[in-house]
Amino acid sequence: MNALDGIRILDLSRVLAGPWCTQTLADLGADVVKVERPPGPSHSGGDDTRGWGPPFLRGRDGTDTAEAAYYLGANRNKRSITCDIAKPEGQALIRELARHAHVFVENYKVGDMARYGLDYASLSAINPGLVYCSITGFGQTGPYKDRAGYDFAIQAMGGLMSVTGERDDLPGGGPQKVGVAVADLFTGLYATVAIQAALRHAERTGQGQHIDMALLDTQVAMLANLGANYLVRGKADGKVPGRAGNAHANIVPYQVFEVAPDASGQAQHIILAVGNDSQFVKFCEVAGHADLAKDERFSRNQNRVRNRAELVPLLETILKKRSKADWLAALEAAKVPCGPINNLAEVFADEHVVSRDMVHRWTHPLADAVDLVASPMKLSATPVRVDLPPPLLGQHTDEVLSDWLEASEARRAELRRKGAI
Repeated sequence: MNALDGIRILDLSRVLAGPWCTQTLADLGADVVKVERPPGPSHSGGDDTRGWGPPFLRGRDGTDTAEAAYYLGANRNKRSITCDIAKPEGQALIRELARHAHVFVENYKVGDMARYGLDYASLSAINPGLVYCSITGFGQTGPYKDRAGYDFAIQAMGGLMSVTGERDDLPGGGPQKVGVAVADLFTGLYATVAIQAALRHAERTGQGQHIDMALLDTQVAMLANLGANYLVRGKADGKVPGRAGNAHANIVPYQVFEVAPDASGQAQHIILAVGNDSQFVKFCEVAGHADLAKDERFSRNQNRVRNRAELVPLLETILKKRSKADWLAALEAAKVPCGPINNLAEVFADEHVVSRDMVHRWTHPLADAVDLVASPMKLSATPVRVDLPPPLLGQHTDEVLSDWLEASEARRAELRRKGAI
């Protein structure tokens, strides 16, 4: 049994924010039907990310398939159908499916769904309990609502790139995006939470609702402590948070430090994340400089933040005297937060990551063994699903139409003849 068994989700989203949301809901047991565009004369059809490679999945014959790794990473545990919503027959089919759905997710531009008769007003009229989630760059209202939204642009507009990257006065300084599409991913997760809250409301009242999720809203919300810093004091004081490299705006020492080079002379680094004053005392003891913790300039975190410029150079000198392995062993033994800076090969080889089953091996229609990152959700009574690998384009069209609509073979053939599926 899964937590969301019996919940039917019609997913008309593409790329990342929407698919990330519906993948999470699918992991929890929902029946997610991914609706994709059929192939046409000028396009290959389907979610754009199917072609966002290389890398592509290698098939049983050792050659690349048409399934990009990007797509595979955001679409497990779903079923795929093809439906051309530009055709009246396709629109009618989606409306029919929506009668049987609990959730409808889309990430089309504002107004597009209304043109197809698939907007919230139209679908809620035939299914009042429907939870309808729209995901756009800028939301359904406001002066930017008609703009297309892309994670990279949202990271820039939403302030994240102004606080990410090396300090402007140091080599390599300047605007920097995060290495993964965090605005998309956070929006997907916020949408997941909102959908489950709306489902709870619908269970109690029988009334669905429209969820308006915007990437820019999410990016502004996830500024977290930096946003609060500006609103609480920075705005009045005329101080705007800027890039601080790997340092933390409110905690010191909390950054990357260079340690002694390895045997080949290669530079080595660790992260040190001292979160409170007692941890700083322990760090100073491990470092052999207990006097620093007694220095009034550094004894409390607020003083360390104010005197960052004096403390950090002292720590840089101290940390360069011992090896990476030595520091990590000593600091971990003293329970001082620290860690290595792993590349992805090291991440997936890490004994703890392996022990937590963070890679799941799937049997795919085109390959016998496909390793993908697993869901991080560990539920004791309702574990996540691991039964459906990311689907091929339209792999489940007949199956879903039979399951949801009891559509006959003759009806499916007619829909194909008309180009609806």
